[in-house]
Amino acid sequence: MRRRLIESLGVATAIATVAVLLQLPAVPVEGQGPSATPWGHPNLEGIWLDVYATPFERPAELGDRAFFTPEERAARDQARMVSPGRNRRGQDGRTDVAGAYNAVYTSARPAGPRTSLVVDPPNGRIPALTPEARRQNDVRREWRLMLLRSTETCRSGAGGCAGGEYGPPSPRRFDVAPFYNTGRMNRHHGPEDQSLGDRCMSGRTPDFNGFRRIVQGADAIAIGYDTGQGQGYQRIVNLSGSHPPDQVRLRHGDSRGRWEGGTLVVETTNFSPKFTFRESGANRRIVERYRRIDEDTLAYEMTIEDPTVWTAPWTVRQELKRQSGEQNRIYYEPRCHEGNYGLPALLIGARVDERAFAEGRGPDPFSLDTATCVTGLQD
Repeated sequence: MRRRLIESLGVATAIATVAVLLQLPAVPVEGQGPSATPWGHPNLEGIWLDVYATPFERPAELGDRAFFTPEERAARDQARMVSPGRNRRGQDGRTDVAGAYNAVYTSARPAGPRTSLVVDPPNGRIPALTPEARRQNDVRREWRLMLLRSTETCRSGAGGCAGGEYGPPSPRRFDVAPFYNTGRMNRHHGPEDQSLGDRCMSGRTPDFNGFRRIVQGADAIAIGYDTGQGQGYQRIVNLSGSHPPDQVRLRHGDSRGRWEGGTLVVETTNFSPKFTFRESGANRRIVERYRRIDEDTLAYEMTIEDPTVWTAPWTVRQELKRQSGEQNRIYYEPRCHEGNYGLPALLIGARVDERAFAEGRGPDPFSLDTATCVTGLQD
C-alpha cells in the first residue's frame, strides 16, 4: 500500500512523505552539509544534473576515441545554435513542422567532453540485439505500418511509412495489439493506443537526462527525478532486505542498495514487462554506482543487462553537478495528469471522426495519419 501511495504522488509530495516516514533530517539549503550522514554513510544528498549534452552512443567514425577535442565541442555548440529545426518555420512561412518550439523556448546544454554516455563496450555503442529482440521489433514495426497503410503518409512514400506499403485499410486494424503499446500509433480506441508521454507516464528507469534529488535515511534512500513536462517520478532504494518474489513486478523495479566504502551500489530488478527501456522489460537488471568526487560532483555509473535483448551488458557513465539548493528550494509537484487535456482530446476527436465517417460526412479515420502527423510532405 505504501509503495502504491508513493507511486501515485508527485515528486515533491513523495519525497516529503518519505522524509516523514523515515524521520529524515532537513536538506541544507545550499547543500553544504557534512561529509557523512548521522548514520555514518557518505553524504550524497542534493540536487544533481548532468550539465553537458553528450551523444548517448558514439558516432561509429570515432571508433574507440572517448573524448572530443575542444574544436569539436565548439563546432557542436555552434551547430545547435543555428539548427534550422529550432529556428526556421516550414516552407509556407506559417507552419512549424520540425521545430514547433524554437531556441527562445528551449534550452540547449553545452557540448560535453565525452563522445558518448556509453563507455563499455569500448566503442561506445550498445551491443547487438538478440535474434528474439529483433523479431519483437519487427512485430511492433509491422503493426504500426499496418495501421498507416491507407494514409497519405504511405501513399506519398514519406519516411513515417518506411518499410510499409500503401493500400486499403487492413482488416486487422481493430484487433488487439500483439504487444503492450508504449508509443503513439495510428489508432485511438483507448489510452493504451497512445504513447507513454501522452499518458503522463514517460518517466522510466534508468534516466540520464533529468534532475535527481537525493534524500538519505538510515535504512533507505529516496531519489526524485524531474523528467520534464510534469512527468517526474520517485524511487526508494532500500538498504536492507532482498528483492521480492519474481512474480512481483513494478514499473521502476525494486531497488536494493549497499555501501562499498564510499560508493553506493544499487541493484534493481523485478521490472514490469509493460514499462520497457530500449525494448528491455521483465528481464532487465541494473547495477548503479554513486560516489562523491568533491563537494559539487557526483560520479554516476550504470551497467544494464538483459540476455533476452542484448548480446552483452553495457555501461553508461556520467559526472553529475550539484545544483543550487537556494534556487531549487521549491520542488514543484508534477501535475501532468491534472493538466493533461491532450489525451482526452485525442480520444474525443477520434470518436467525432468515426461518427462523421459512419454518417457519410467525413473520410475513414484510418485514412488519416494521426501518429506521425505527415500529410504528404517528406519528413
